Amino acid sequence: MWDYTDKVLELFYDPKNQGEIPKTDEPGVKVATGEIGSIACGDALRLHLKVEVESDKILDARFQTFGCTSAIASSSALTEMVKGLTLDEALKVSNKEIADYLGGLPEAKMHCSVMGQEALEAAIYNYRGIPLATHDDDDEGALVCSCFGISESKIRRVIIENHLTDAEQVTNYVKAGGGCGSCLANIDDIIRDVKQELAAPALNNYGVKTTKDIANSQQQSPRPLTNVQKIALIQKVLDEEVRPVLIADGGDVELYDVDGDHVKVVLQGACGSCSSSTATLKIAIEARLQDRVSKNLIVEAVEP
Repeated sequence: MWDYTDKVLELFYDPKNQGEIPKTDEPGVKVATGEIGSIACGDALRLHLKVEVESDKILDARFQTFGCTSAIASSSALTEMVKGLTLDEALKVSNKEIADYLGGLPEAKMHCSVMGQEALEAAIYNYRGIPLATHDDDDEGALVCSCFGISESKIRRVIIENHLTDAEQVTNYVKAGGGCGSCLANIDDIIRDVKQELAAPALNNYGVKTTKDIANSQQQSPRPLTNVQKIALIQKVLDEEVRPVLIADGGDVELYDVDGDHVKVVLQGACGSCSSSTATLKIAIEARLQDRVSKNLIVEAVEP
């Protein structure tokens, strides 16, 4: 018998927002759907979002889940958490926050919160017409667990985001290794590699510390960055790590302004007219600056 919190049991016996959001002709409103998992693997979640087009605000969220107590409670919690958020705010919801909302989940059931996070991403990306091949192309990486179809990229992602240290934890979070068990040794190897990569100093081709090390040392310092230091570091990351990638695809980015934790940029070239400009902002620019400078940074595109 699993040791569930009162909140988990409450949302299991009396789930909130269960069901489907029908497509609507209401002006200025669209419905998006994201689906994760399969009945064959034991859990499946279909998440529906009702979005106000002009503001990108989630007006309503509902779910249809096939799964256990934790899956239903996690899905219900997720819908309660995202209502009223903008899509960009909702993308920041982590599986840990879902579990925390529930007062915690048994570690063997953490994959239910991960499933909720991934269904949310799928719904938002479907709404925006952005391919779901994100997070280092989870679905295109080398397949590690054939029983559950889990790639190396997905395993690496969940290890890093949740600070996992052994194969049993990986199984609890994404089910990899929970079938025949033949991939457990490979999972151990991936964990070892991730630990070594995170521990090793990041050097460029000249043996000099990269902007990531500079940022990390700044963040670990008891003194916060001054605004001048923050702007200089943001500009350095854009020039050295972001712009070369964008330029290779015919685009570019220019730093326009920094107001506290709000970074304003101008997308240029192919990036300015691309339908995937939102993905460029969030994945190529914002995520990189959050990693290198400050996790609190929010990036938005402005007209010059």
